[in-house]
This record gives sequence, C-alpha cells and structure tokens, in this order.
Amino acid sequence: MPQLDTATTADVRHRHAEAPANARATLALTSAATAVALMTYTAPVVTLPGTVAALHTPLSAQAWLLNGTPLGLAALLLVAGSLADDYGRRRIFLLGTLALGVTTALGGLASTTWLFTLARITQGAASAAILASSLGLLVTAFPSPRGRLHATGVWGAFVSGGIAVGPLVAGAMPDWRVAYAVLGAAALVVAGLGVRPLTESRSPRGGRPDLLGALTFGPALVALVAALTLGRDGWLRAPVGLLLAAAVVLLGLFVLRERRARTPMIDLSLLRHRRFLASSAAGLFTGLAVLGLFSFLPAVLQQALHLSAIQTAWLFLLWSGLSFGVALQAKRLAGRVTPRRQLAIGFLLHAGGALTMLGAIDAGSWPRLLPGLVLGGIGSGLLNAALPLLAVESVPVARAAMGSGAQQTFRYIGSCAGVALTIALVTSSSGGLGQGTNVAIVVSAALAVVGAGTVLALRDRN
Repeated sequence: MPQLDTATTADVRHRHAEAPANARATLALTSAATAVALMTYTAPVVTLPGTVAALHTPLSAQAWLLNGTPLGLAALLLVAGSLADDYGRRRIFLLGTLALGVTTALGGLASTTWLFTLARITQGAASAAILASSLGLLVTAFPSPRGRLHATGVWGAFVSGGIAVGPLVAGAMPDWRVAYAVLGAAALVVAGLGVRPLTESRSPRGGRPDLLGALTFGPALVALVAALTLGRDGWLRAPVGLLLAAAVVLLGLFVLRERRARTPMIDLSLLRHRRFLASSAAGLFTGLAVLGLFSFLPAVLQQALHLSAIQTAWLFLLWSGLSFGVALQAKRLAGRVTPRRQLAIGFLLHAGGALTMLGAIDAGSWPRLLPGLVLGGIGSGLLNAALPLLAVESVPVARAAMGSGAQQTFRYIGSCAGVALTIALVTSSSGGLGQGTNVAIVVSAALAVVGAGTVLALRDRN
C-alpha cells in the first residue's frame, strides 16, 4: 500500500506539472491557427486589384472575391461548433487546419473568378472549424475564470494579429498567387505541430449531426449575400427580390428544423437570454460596421490615391497593429469594465475614427486617415478582446464551441452584408470614389453607434 500511495502521489504531481505546459501549447497552437485563418481572410484586402486583373473580374463580381471566405465562415460555424462539441474539438481543429492549408494553396492556382470564389468559400469552411473548435479547446485547457480570461484575451489578440499581418505578408509577396502558397504552407505547418500536444475533449449530446439544418442555413446565407451583391445594380430587379425571398423562406425552414431537431446546430432557447443576444448582436455589428468598411477601403486607396499593395498594408498596420496591442492588454480591464461596456466603447471609438476620415479620398491625402486609423484600431482591439469572452460566458461551458460558433456566425454574416453594402455605396455614387467613400464611412459609423446602443440595451436583468 505505501508503494501504491507513493506512485499515485507522483502520478498526480506529474499530471499537475504537465497541465500548464499542455495548456500553453493549446493556447499557442489555437492562436497560431486562428492568426493564419485571419491572414488568409484578409489577404485579398491588398491583393484585390491584382487578383481582379488576373482573373478579369467585372466590378459586379468583385464583392465575391472578398465575401467568399466570410460566406464559408458564416455558413459552417454553427455546424463546426456542434461537431466540435459532439465529436471532438481536437479532431475538428486539426481537420480544419489541414483543410485550410490545402484550400488556400488551391486558391492560388485558380484561373477564373468562380474557381477563386469557390476556393475562398472552402477556406472559410475550414476556418470555421478552426475558430469554433479553438475556444472549446481553450475553455477545457483553462477551466478557471482567471485562466479563461487570459486565454480568450490572447486568442482575441491573435485575431487582430492575423488581420494585421495578413495584408503585410500578401503585399510583400511578388504575386498574389505566391501569397496564397505561403499562407497555405503556414496552415499545414500548424496542423503538423498540433498532432501531439493537443488533448481531445468533447461534450457529446447523442444523436446525429444536424445536416438538414446545415442544408437550409448555408443556402439561405448564399441567397442573402447574392441579393446584396446584385442589389448595387438595382434593388427592385426580379433576381434580387427572388433571392431575398429565398433567403427568408430558407431561414424560416431552418428555425422550424432547429425547434424539432434532437441535436440542433443552435439551441434556440438561448435567444431568450440577453447575454447571448448581446454576444450575437455584437458579432453582427462588428461585421457590418468594422469588417465591412475596412475590407474594401484598402482597395479604394490603391485606386484613388495610387498606393501600392505594400504601402497600403503598412498604412493599415496602424489600425490592425493597434488592434492587436489593445486586445492583448484589454484583460487588465477585467473587474473594472464589463465585456458589454467594453464592446460599446469599442463601437463608439470605431464610429469616431471613421468620421475623422471623411474627405480624405477627395483631398488625395493619406495622412488625413491616420487619426481615424488610430481611434478605429483601439476600438477594434476592445471588440476583439471582449467578443470571445462574452461568447463563452453566454452559453454553458459544455457548449463553448457552439457559443463561439454562434457569435462568429453573426460576425461573418455581418461581414458579408457589410462588404456588399460598402462596395455598393462606394461605387454607385455619381460623385465618384471620394463621395461614395464618404457615404460608406457615415453608414459604417451609424451602424457602430447602433451596435453600441444594442449591447448596452441588452444588459443582464437583476
């Protein structure tokens, strides 16, 4: 018996010694994969002119080059979150990282607009697996509230970091195809490194995956994005109306399916919880206001101010770099500022920053953008730090991946709609790019203010 006790004690000490190292490895790998996913997401921000020229993409289809990845993300995040919780977060994470590497490399080989868009959509689907499973892995690796605060803060910072580095890497490459090859290789490296250190975790509910839910939700988003993209040529045209009607019908069928499914993609009862609604609304308005504007503005600068891809990437590093730094340090606000108020401050800073950029395109002056990029970067950092924390706090711990998937689904739905809206506003103005950009900036600021008001209104009841 004494020998058994000694061995047991040694084994316990060994497990406690290993736990922090495993947790750190989990944080490092999930953050690295998330950064690569966001680098892939933002690569077209500075390579869009070159990609358009190489693929002979008409103006009416340019939104698809930007919207492919967020569309794949929005359509698959809920599915990925449910699969990760039910069948293993490590398994879904590694499969997603491997798929991201392969599909990103294939995107660099595309010869037509539609092949490139298809590659981007599959990249989004792979990224959905990474993003949804990452927070589930982190919640398991860091079970204490203090550890979870630290882990989600670092992970949120790497969301900003990926957004910051992606345009720089893409802009520094001699060709946009080379950029996709490099990013694909990076994803494959992370997948290889994650095989041994990651520990499997799951919260099985029983039953089969909600495939019918996926088959109604995904096409609904495609129809919605297609309608928003085609709307720039006239909102009263029959194709636009039919696509909007299809989106409404499919979303209605999705809701009916989720109410009856044994293992739904999303538990609709969560919509009765104000914290979950606040998390979802914050994700939606982040996509609409922030991602929508900053996804297309770099292309405007290259066209209107004749900046090169790398010059544009360095300029926007002021925004994305500040976002990374602020998100990394935002954990110091814990206990003093709630995630909901942090989100509201982030939205208001974005709105203020956007409004300071009014007139910069007409004036042909990129220095006039600098104050707005600073304010917007700080606001974006606060948003990226608070969003993942509120996402995992808004659902039971066992459903962390689903909560992450739900919030990020709304984020990338907002991004798809925001990009299409921004392109329509910028390119449809009779006053040229300068006036169109001013209109898009005002709309982005207004949406951010609405986002701030929404998250403040959805405060927890006493």
